[in-house]
Amino acid sequence: MALYPRLDDLLELRHSAHALGLSSRHLVNSNFAGLYASVFRGQGVNFEEVREYHEGDDIRNMDWKVTARTNVPHLKVFREERERSVVLCVDHGPHMVFGTRGTFKNVQAAHAAALLGWAASRLQDRVGGLVFGDAQCGLEHFRPMRGRQSLWRLLNALATPGSATTPSVDCLAGALRRAAKGLPTGSLIFLIADFNREIEGLERILGNLVQRHTLVLIPVDDPADREIPDMGRVAFSGPGGEVLEIDTGDAGARRAYTEAWERRRMDLRNLIHRLGIFFVPIRTDEGIHLTLLRALAERARARSF
Repeated sequence: MALYPRLDDLLELRHSAHALGLSSRHLVNSNFAGLYASVFRGQGVNFEEVREYHEGDDIRNMDWKVTARTNVPHLKVFREERERSVVLCVDHGPHMVFGTRGTFKNVQAAHAAALLGWAASRLQDRVGGLVFGDAQCGLEHFRPMRGRQSLWRLLNALATPGSATTPSVDCLAGALRRAAKGLPTGSLIFLIADFNREIEGLERILGNLVQRHTLVLIPVDDPADREIPDMGRVAFSGPGGEVLEIDTGDAGARRAYTEAWERRRMDLRNLIHRLGIFFVPIRTDEGIHLTLLRALAERARARSF
């Protein structure tokens, strides 16, 4: 497994299709972007074009006359009158360089940010971001802009190795305040981070954000966050740099470990339910393309009722 995402891979995601076995269609330019638009943009007001139907498109926009004439499904494409500001807030602390199966958390987080960023860019949204969690780099803010400049800079920052020796900085609340500073009302904020943590103090800042913006929480999970395997006595590095020795062979301790994770996750789910936040957990051992497509499809179906 690579320790850090490769910039070439993040750029390639703008037209990657191999994960779904599509040979002639572009993932981000069809299925993913279509679902993204139906969930986060809705139907626009300005007619733009008629094109062939792609799996995942909103069938409510079908152009039945063209479909009947060509015997091939076609739909109408609309564009909203104004673009939207999209901000991708990504946790890049040393604790994200962790993974026991599939890939590392920082790699999965970067891939999720890239897919969402390219989808938003295709819709002509202003895309920017914020990278946080690394004490050496500090908060790296990229103001939402038209075009791809800010997105490219964000992806480059995510592909740059962070500090391996400096402890992570718990600046999640501060990062959210910085990301939202100066954003126009109605912006879309994605928070891609490690939420295997206590959430005390987050409700107020999240509540303030959802009053003016649309917020999507994307926790990045590894199987070992919930269930630690029996590896005997193992030394771990603590958040402050201290070394902790733990007996992972203790069944009672492993059970308590799992229960603590489930309690934290339940607290988080209760919080996002109260605030009405879109919640999309991703895992290091699952394909990021399919995970996001599935979540967007479920959200689109729920909104149609």
